[in-house]
Order: sequence, then C-alpha cells, then structure tokens
Amino acid sequence: MRSKSTPCLVHKLIGVARALAIIGVILFAGNLWQASAASNESYARGERRDRYAKFDGMRVHYEDFGKGNEALVFVHGWTCSADFWQMQVPAFSNRMRVIAIDLPGHGASDKPKIAYTQDLFARSIESVLRDAGVKRATLVGHSMGTPVVRQFYRLYPKRTRALVFVDGSLRLIAPRAAMENFFAPLKGVQYETAMSRMVDALLGARMPSELRAEARAAMLATPQHVVVSAGESMLNEAIYKPDRINVPVLAIFARSPAWPRDNEAFYRSLAPNLDYRMWDGVGHFLMMEKPQEFNEALMEFLVRNKLVKNK
Repeated sequence: MRSKSTPCLVHKLIGVARALAIIGVILFAGNLWQASAASNESYARGERRDRYAKFDGMRVHYEDFGKGNEALVFVHGWTCSADFWQMQVPAFSNRMRVIAIDLPGHGASDKPKIAYTQDLFARSIESVLRDAGVKRATLVGHSMGTPVVRQFYRLYPKRTRALVFVDGSLRLIAPRAAMENFFAPLKGVQYETAMSRMVDALLGARMPSELRAEARAAMLATPQHVVVSAGESMLNEAIYKPDRINVPVLAIFARSPAWPRDNEAFYRSLAPNLDYRMWDGVGHFLMMEKPQEFNEALMEFLVRNKLVKNK
C-alpha cells in the first residue's frame, strides 16, 4: 500500500529532476504541428544540412542552417535530441547561422559504451563548431544542456559570445544521496518499467494520450547505458563550481517549488550581465509549450546584445 508521504516525495523528486535538468520527455504543445510544418518547409527549400563531426572516434550528428562563421547553437537535454528545437530553428535561421546538435549518445549520434560526462558533451560541441567552420557561438542549453553549455564556456571562453539557460540548474539543489536513489531504478533489469513510471509522473494528467505515447517512445529510444551515465554525470559536484560567467546570459525558468528562493540571486552572483526570467503556467519544456513567447524572448536578447544581424 502506498504511504501518505509518497505523493509528496514524488512531487519533490519530479521538481528536483526538472531543476537538475534530467528530464528527457518530449512535451509537445497543441501548436506543435504548425511549427513542424514551418520547419519542414525550410528543409524542403534545402536549407537544412545534416552533417557529422568526428570526435573521439565517434560521429556527432548536427543539423546546420544558414551561413556565417558565428552561430546560434541549440543543445538539448538528457535523453533528448536536436529535434526538440524544431520550433526554434525556423524563427532564427533566416537571420543567422543555426546549429542543432545531437549530443553523443543521443539522436543520430553514435552511442558507444563510454562515460557520458559533461566535459565530453562540451568538447563534442567544439568538434561540431570546428567541423562547421564556426568561430564563435551563442549557446542555448535546455535542461542538462545548461551545465553542458556552461562547461563549454569554461573550456572555450573566447569562442562563446553568450549563453542561454533554459530551465536547467547550475548547482545541486538536493542531497547527492537522494539523487543517487532517484537514478537507482534505472540501473536494473526493470529499466523500462522504471522509465515508463518516471515518464508518466513527469508528464502529468494534462498530456494527451497520443502524445504521451510519443514521449515515452522518445525517452526509451536512448540506450540505458547512456541514460544512466549521462544522468550520473550531473551528480559530479565539480561541474557546479560557482565561477564567474563574463558573457551575456539569458536564463528562463518554469516556476516550480523545486527552485530555491535565492535562485535569481545565485545566478546574478555568477553572471553580472544576466537577463533572468521566471515563467508561470509552463512546464519543463517551455520552449515547446510556449514557442512564440520563447522565441520572442530569445530574439530580444540576441538583438539587445548585438548577437544577430539586422533585417
């Protein structure tokens, strides 16, 4: 029998998972297909180029749009892929070079049995930029992509024009033991059952049944060894070192009890040039739930910091 404390515990774990950027569920909004049509139209015009960069003996897939040696680079979260940015690409590719990456172990990139660390992900982004001939980039990281793009900035500060954090955390906001317990069910033979239960809890009751099936399939498509290794990499306290970020930063969060009260103060202590936003009425995949609002906020940030060319 489920104890009375179970719902509260589940709620807290869900919130922590969101804040630590370890959710890998596709949360489609009702207007997904309209945005997909716009994206597909751009593909039909031949603007999309599917490419592979060589990195540490593996292939890293990326989608390339537009021209130029500076780019807007979209980095997905845990168990996600470049496709999660399909509602953003059409809004920006007519103004600037746009690249959407499949991190190693995800999407169409190779998935060897290796340690999937934040450092490896960050270096794989550099290999993509080198392959694409991009000198500097504004990096947008969702969920786990937030600490990944921050790690990229640590390794390649001169190649980073700006950073955008989308509902991802740059610090551990739960005890390590609690997070280890969170991942434990994903390591056993009941992996698919554990993942399905996690997806059901994270999606909530408002998710339409047909989209719930797609979300579950997308999450389970990522191999178990990648899911576990990439998830555990976010427990490495070294990646949360509170060092200074000296480029413009846009941080957008979905309001949740999981975020500490000092969340804004914490981010301002890291990034003096910070545009901080907390949105109500959205979930973890806010760029898919409210694509127009997200795209407008991102474009405003790019224009204000002269990161995009004028029309």
